[in-house]
Amino acid sequence: MSQATENTMVTDPNIFGQLTKFDHEEMVFCNDNATGLRAIICIHNTVLGPGLGGTRFYNYANDQDAITDVLRLSRGMSFKSSIAGLNLGGAKAVIIGDPNQLKSEAFFRKFGRFIENLNGKYITAEDVGTTIKDMEYIKMETDHVVGLSENRGGGGDPSPVTAYGVYMGMKASAKETWGSESLSGKRIAVQGIGKVGEHLVAHLVKEGAKVYITDVNQESLARVSKTHNVEVVAKDAIYGLEVDIFAPCAMGAILNTENINQLKGSIICGAANNQLADEVIHGNLITSKKINYAPDFLVNSGGIINVYSELIGYNREIAYAQTENIYNQTLEIYKKAREDKSTTHQAALNIAEKRIHDYAKVKSTY
Repeated sequence: MSQATENTMVTDPNIFGQLTKFDHEEMVFCNDNATGLRAIICIHNTVLGPGLGGTRFYNYANDQDAITDVLRLSRGMSFKSSIAGLNLGGAKAVIIGDPNQLKSEAFFRKFGRFIENLNGKYITAEDVGTTIKDMEYIKMETDHVVGLSENRGGGGDPSPVTAYGVYMGMKASAKETWGSESLSGKRIAVQGIGKVGEHLVAHLVKEGAKVYITDVNQESLARVSKTHNVEVVAKDAIYGLEVDIFAPCAMGAILNTENINQLKGSIICGAANNQLADEVIHGNLITSKKINYAPDFLVNSGGIINVYSELIGYNREIAYAQTENIYNQTLEIYKKAREDKSTTHQAALNIAEKRIHDYAKVKSTY
C-alpha cells in the first residue's frame, strides 16, 4: 500500500518565514513512497484566479534548493499572468529527482491525485523536465491540467509561443536601444537551448543575426549548431563575448554581480524565469551599466498565454496575436522606467502588482 502524505502543510517556522516574505498563500508537500514521488506545490497569489504554473522536474541538490526555486517561480507566475492581463493567479510545482529514472504512468497519476485534492486552486502544465505525455498521465486523475496535445483538445507544446514572445521583446528592446527593431547582423548569445531556446535561435537566424549558443547538454548543442549553423561556445565563456544581446534561456537567478560585470552587450532579453539573483541589487547594477533589461516575466509570458487559451477554448492564432503584443508592452516598460527613474524590472513589477491590488478590492482569493 502506498504510504502517501497528501496536502500536508509544513510546520517548520523557517518555512513559514519564507512563505510570508513575499505573501505566498500555501505550500503543499507531496510524498508517495510507492512511486518515489517527492514534490512541492506552491501557491503565491490567487486574487486574479486559480494559480497556474508548470511542474518542473529537476534533480535538486537538496530540499531547500527545491523550496527556494518553487517560491521564486510561483511568485513570478503571479506577475506573469497579471502583466499579461490574464485572469489567473500564480503557482508552481517542482518534483525532486532524476526524471530519467523516476518517470512512469503511476508516478504522474499519483501527482495528479495531489493536484485534484486542491480542488482547482492549482492548475499545472509543462516545465523543465516534463512533457505533454506527462501532462496526459496527470489528466487521467484531474482536470486541472493544461498543455495537452492538440488531439486531446489542448494547445500542444507552448514553447514556440514562449519563444515568439521573447523574440518580440528582443525586437522591442532593439527599437529602444538602436532606433530600429531589426536584429539582422546583431550578435546574440543564447544561454540554454532547450525547447524555448531552440525556437528562439530559429527566429534569430531567420532574421540574419549572428548567434552564439551554450548549454550543459552537449548533444543538444551539436544538433542545434548543425541545424541552424550557429557557433558553440563554452558554458562560462558566454558572459564575456563581444555581443549586442545576451539571452538567458536556462535556469533562474543566473544574473549576479560577477557575470553582469562581464557582459559587453546593450540588451538582456531571454526566456529564463527569475533571471536576477537579487531583484534590487542586480536590477540597479544592470541599469548603471546602461544595459536595457527586458523583464523576464513579461517577455516569457507567451507560454502561459498559450495554455490559458486552453481554459477558455483553444485558438492558436489568438494566442500568437496576444503574445505579439509583448512588443508594445516592452516598449511601454522602457518608457515607464524612464519616467519613474526606476529599473525596468521594478517598472514591470509595479504594473503587475497594481492589477492584483486593484482586483483584490473585488475579491480576495480563489
